Amino acid sequence: MVKENLKIVEEKIAGACERAGRDRKEVTLIAVSKTKPVEMIREAMDTGIVTFGENKVKELLEKQSVLSEPLNWHMIGHLQRNKVRQLVGRVKRIHSVDSLRLAEQIQNDFSKHSVIADILVEVNMAKEESKYGFMPEETEDAIRKIATFPNIRVHGLMTIAPLVEDPDENRLYFRDLKKLLVDINNKNIDNINMDELSMGMTGDYEVAIEEGATYIRVGTGIFGNRIYL
Repeated sequence: MVKENLKIVEEKIAGACERAGRDRKEVTLIAVSKTKPVEMIREAMDTGIVTFGENKVKELLEKQSVLSEPLNWHMIGHLQRNKVRQLVGRVKRIHSVDSLRLAEQIQNDFSKHSVIADILVEVNMAKEESKYGFMPEETEDAIRKIATFPNIRVHGLMTIAPLVEDPDENRLYFRDLKKLLVDINNKNIDNINMDELSMGMTGDYEVAIEEGATYIRVGTGIFGNRIYL
């Protein structure tokens, strides 16, 4: 199932890139493996997938203990400050930096080991009460503060768009996130040169790609419906 699903996802990614006049190499597919067994991850690996996303630190570490292959792990879920120290040196990107207090904790824990944390700043583009992240109008000020932390590198922005039946309804949020990234880059903030946009999931990743996504986070579209633990 995983192999067949990935073939479909890849065809859709290629189609979206073609429509947007983009190079396929500009988009990284993150296979969201949360709640999925290692066996399914190995199926994805057999097709060449090396980038996986997890929502919970405990589950990520458990899978890393079993999978010794050199994979790119991304923390994409809400991150509790008391779990940050467990991620030092274990993830390629933390997508979900949604508060200054979390950024301060990352700086504190990563600096103790002289490790750089590569992060994305989460923005609540739709201003949903149920979602984490900075409000769009708060993001620049937050990034200016985070830019002063020596052990953090801000690579871009991330958002979780609303759950909608028509993916085109989220196009505005994706477009505005891209605009926000360009606007902040144009401010020439010291230590900030962002080029990554993590946006788009199973239901809307094609639209996200058309609007500039460089990371798409696809779980259900690859592994099937989520298993709730």
